[in-house]
Amino acid sequence: MSDEAGTTAATTAGATAGPRPEPIRFFGTTWVDHDGGYAVRRAAAAVGALAVIVAGCLVLRFAYEGLEIAAVGGFVTVLVVTMFAVCSALAFRHTWAGYAQRPAPDTQSSLRGLLAIGFIGTLTAYFFRALTEAPGEHLHRTEYETARAAYNRRAPRRRGR
Repeated sequence: MSDEAGTTAATTAGATAGPRPEPIRFFGTTWVDHDGGYAVRRAAAAVGALAVIVAGCLVLRFAYEGLEIAAVGGFVTVLVVTMFAVCSALAFRHTWAGYAQRPAPDTQSSLRGLLAIGFIGTLTAYFFRALTEAPGEHLHRTEYETARAAYNRRAPRRRGR
């Protein structure tokens, strides 16, 4: 009974049959047709990422000044700065590659600490991707179009039965 009610409600709401697009954070499903304020959301995502990058750099600057005040020595200072630079570069590369293909869940969980330390790299990748498309849009569009094509190939056979 609830299946019929759910199907009727979905049909009357104008939902189409087949696979549904996966929503992207901050964009929902507006990436499919680039409607619903997509361009404004993309601009806001880019500006927001840039603002958070600047704030993160200020926090790192305060941390660096704290190391200078504590007089921990040149070796520790170089070690900390190098750690943040390397982690940011690795986080940028990992995040950028994640926009082209889904990372393996076990790899993602093992890199969680590195991605947290290199948050500037992750935010920078998000900023640059938001300049051209919604971050992750290419991956989601490819998966959605593949699922849609598979559904369309199977759908005529189902209707004939």
